[in-house]
Amino acid sequence: MQKVVEGINHWIKRLPEEYNSMSEKEISNRPLPNKWSKKEILGHLCDSGINNIERFIKIQYEEPVYVVQSYNQDQWVMVHNYQDRPLDEIVNLFQTLNKQIVNIVKNIPNEKLSNLCDIGDNQHKTLEWLIQDYLEHMEHHIHNQILIKNYDL
Repeated sequence: MQKVVEGINHWIKRLPEEYNSMSEKEISNRPLPNKWSKKEILGHLCDSGINNIERFIKIQYEEPVYVVQSYNQDQWVMVHNYQDRPLDEIVNLFQTLNKQIVNIVKNIPNEKLSNLCDIGDNQHKTLEWLIQDYLEHMEHHIHNQILIKNYDL
């Protein structure tokens, strides 16, 4: 879990620097009408944090096997209206949520990391897997969309 904590802490520090180096056009432009802007992608990462905080906590104490509830990602981004919110608010939310996730992960007893959850289609994964997947999901969006200079041009 130490590598996950280090990875999340890295992005808590680096993502604001990356966004602050971009123009308003670069962060707000949608590459296609049905694609998120870089600002909305950051908002999506906040929504992922919100949903995973609950999962990381509940898997530790609810009856096994904890069933992970999915959420409508497009609706969450739309309802939060990230596109029209000031970037600094979204960046602060991202940092705060991920600091909380780091705190949760650091305090999970080792024996709880093997607790199982059902991620859908009757696939059972451990809490440890879910936490690692959270960072992988974050880095997927960061490397393939946020850090790509021509993503939305």
